[in-house]
Amino acid sequence: MSDSKKGVAYDPLLLFAVLALVGFGLVMVYSASAIAAFDKTQDSFFFVKRQLTAAGLGLFAMMVAMKLGYRRMARLAYPLLVVSVVLLVLVLIPGLGTAAGGAKRWIRFPGISLQPAELTKVAWVIYLSYSLAKKREKVKQFSIGFLPHLGLAGMLVCLCMLEPDFGSSVALLFLMFVMLFAAGAKLSYLIGLVLAALPMAYMAIASSPYRMKRITAFLDPWANRQGSGYQVAESLMSIGSGGVTGLGLGDGRQKLFFLPEAHTDFIFAIIGEELGLLGVGALVALYAIVIWRGIRAALHASEAFGTYLALGITSLVAFQAIVNMAVAMGMVPTKGLTLPFISYGGSSLIVLLGAAGLLLSVSGTAEGGRRPSKVMKAVKPAAPAAPVGAGLEAPA
Repeated sequence: MSDSKKGVAYDPLLLFAVLALVGFGLVMVYSASAIAAFDKTQDSFFFVKRQLTAAGLGLFAMMVAMKLGYRRMARLAYPLLVVSVVLLVLVLIPGLGTAAGGAKRWIRFPGISLQPAELTKVAWVIYLSYSLAKKREKVKQFSIGFLPHLGLAGMLVCLCMLEPDFGSSVALLFLMFVMLFAAGAKLSYLIGLVLAALPMAYMAIASSPYRMKRITAFLDPWANRQGSGYQVAESLMSIGSGGVTGLGLGDGRQKLFFLPEAHTDFIFAIIGEELGLLGVGALVALYAIVIWRGIRAALHASEAFGTYLALGITSLVAFQAIVNMAVAMGMVPTKGLTLPFISYGGSSLIVLLGAAGLLLSVSGTAEGGRRPSKVMKAVKPAAPAAPVGAGLEAPA
């Protein structure tokens, strides 16, 4: 991975998979959005040009992250979390936050919009990585390793639910569960967290008419074909019509104003329709490479912070990809989570590419690399025999 004479290298297979996903996403965003963009703006390239700009900014962020190295992010763990909380509060202020689709999730700036929840997920991973690495010997203690993280997660989830953003809320809790489990937190605490979260999730769903409609649409989308089940039914028809080889790139029919959000939340359905099982298989293979190489980087990281950071970023990409594809296939209720590196959305693409740069940085220092900085010495580099939760180890 790395060569002390030539400097730090990066996992070429991981880099290839990320760049391939971005390129694939740009092609599919254009295919899925061209007609809708022309109808809306008289410019069929409107959405893809914005996505291309976001991709450029994201690739720049990725290169910066790779150049600076993930270890420097330890210094930014607290500032990034504070900035995320401030942005989550600002988006709720009338006049600052912008609503769309019944949710207030964006802050508009000239020429660009920011979705704070996307930044929050990565900031949460960085904070947990730093905190768990620093508290490695005390993670099993309820008052030190579990309760503080649960309290912060509760605050972030509450802010997300006020937008409302149920999908990001679940993602934040999922990331905390995975990273605490990997760090060696007591399983009884984690099981208790899940059991306590279930009735709260039920109340959050039952108290919201639109969430209840999503549940009924998930259970039987065909029963209310023209109502709450419309989007899921159209998505299933789109995927089913693709067969093995698809209808051909650009020849999909559901994007002709039949399938809402064809270039955002349901772009996977367009991929299935136009490229068929072969295209879906290629997409899944690219995600599998990212997950495989991300876990490999975590297992071989030179200190605990790198282990947790790689695991957290990989878990975030895996969670969003699996949930988004499952939603499009009617396997889980609809969530507002993007398909990583593929769906239209500037905030998601920029933040995820920046996070990919950090993951690549971990992969490049996994077998040597630069010496730990003073900050990293403070978070205790992992010893070869030190356990990291569910079989994960971070050898020095």
